[in-house]
Amino acid sequence: MAAPAPASSAVSAAADREEIVFLDVETSTPPRVLLLEFGAVVVCSRRLVDVSSYATLVRPADLDAVPDPTARCSGITRDTVADAPPFRDVADKVYDVLHGRVWAGHNIVNFDSVIIRDAFAEIGRPPPEAKGMVDTLPLLTQWFGPRAGDMKLASLADYFGLGKQRHRSLDDVKMNIDVLKNCATVLFLEESLRGVLPVQNMLEGATIRTQATSDPATNRDSNELVASHVEEMMLDTTTQMDARSSGVFSGFVELDDVSTESIKISVMLLHRCGPRTIFQHKGAQFQLSCPDLEVRWVSTKFLPKLSIMVDIPDNLSKVLVFCDNLAQSSSPEGRSNSPWKPLIKRYGNANRPTVRLNIATIVGGNTAMYSTQIYQKECNGVIPKLASRKVDAAELESMLQGNKVDAFFSLEIYDYQQNAGIRLVAKRLDVHI
Repeated sequence: MAAPAPASSAVSAAADREEIVFLDVETSTPPRVLLLEFGAVVVCSRRLVDVSSYATLVRPADLDAVPDPTARCSGITRDTVADAPPFRDVADKVYDVLHGRVWAGHNIVNFDSVIIRDAFAEIGRPPPEAKGMVDTLPLLTQWFGPRAGDMKLASLADYFGLGKQRHRSLDDVKMNIDVLKNCATVLFLEESLRGVLPVQNMLEGATIRTQATSDPATNRDSNELVASHVEEMMLDTTTQMDARSSGVFSGFVELDDVSTESIKISVMLLHRCGPRTIFQHKGAQFQLSCPDLEVRWVSTKFLPKLSIMVDIPDNLSKVLVFCDNLAQSSSPEGRSNSPWKPLIKRYGNANRPTVRLNIATIVGGNTAMYSTQIYQKECNGVIPKLASRKVDAAELESMLQGNKVDAFFSLEIYDYQQNAGIRLVAKRLDVHI
C-alpha cells in the first residue's frame, strides 16, 4: 500500500506561499542516476534575501551504485552517504520545502525536478507541485547570451569570479543565486545606458504561465500574483516618467518609432507548462504607447475583469495588422489547430478600426485588484495618480466610459480553449477628464 501524503502541517498554506525556492540535487553518474543530496534556499520573492535553507545527504538503496569517488568530483562517496538517511526519512521535509512555491534552479526543468519526482515515485508518494518554475539555464541563455561560454553554472561562476563550483547542493544553490543577481545587474546597467530596461521583461518571462485561467480575452495567468512581486520591485526604476508631467512611459515604443522590419517573434522555453511566445522590437519586448484613444464602451461581461473597446488611428491599425499576420504565420499558436481571432474589429457606418484593451486583473478568492496603473489626466496636462488597485469595477467603468485615454499596452499571443490570437493588455491608462 502506498504511503500517505505528507501531513497537513507539512503543506499548510501551500497555496499562499509567495517565496521562491532555489534548489539543486547531486546524483550518482550514469548508468544509474541516484539521488545523493538535496539542497534548497528559500528566498523572499520581493527582495531575494534568504528566508531559510535546508540540505541533506541521501543514502540510496544500492550503495554499490555510487562511484567512489563520483565522476563529477563532488566529494560524495559511498562512505559519505553510508550513514545518511534514506529518502523516505527526509521526504516530508523535502515536500514541505518545495510544495506550492515557485521553484528556481539551473537546468531544473530537465534534471533536478525529474530526479525529485522519481525519488517520490520510488517510495510511492505523490511529488510536491511547483507553483511555477524559473529555469536559469534557458533564461540566462536567452538574455545573457554566449558571453559566458557554454552557460553551465561553473562557467557563469568563473565569468563573474565567484570561485569554483563544488558540486554540493547548498553551495551550488547559493552560487546560482549569486550568478543570477550578477547577470541581472550587468543587463540592467548595459540597457540603462541605452535607455531601455528589459530586466522586468526578463523576470516576467521567467515566471508567467504556470496555471491557465478561464477566459483568454480578458484574463491573465494566475501566476501574475508571483510576477506582481517583480513588478513592484522594479516599478520605481522602470517607470521613468513623473506622474505629474507629460512624457513617455519607459519601455513602451511610440508609434512614430515603430519599424515593422524590426518586429520579430521569439519563443522562450522557460516553464514546464510549455513555451511562451512574445513579440520583440529591436531586441526588446514590444510594448506600445498611443495617445488619445476614444473609449467606445466598457465591457463588464466577465466581472470583476474589465476590458475597453477603443477606436484606433490608421498608423496603429497598420502596426497591429502586421503583428496579427506575423503571429498567425510564425508563432506556434498561429500554426495550431485553433481558429485565429483577428485583433482588429470594425463597427458602424464609419467602419473605424477598433480593438479591445484588457485591464490587467489579479483575482484571489472573492476579491480582485487592477494591476493596470490608472491615472487621471487633467486638461492642463497634470496627471495625479489614482490608486487603481483599490477602486471597484463600477468606479472604473464610470471613469472610462466615453472618455479618451493615453494607452500603454503589451501584445500577448494566446492559444486557449480552441481560440488563438493576440490580446492587448493595458499596463497603464491615462484617462482624460
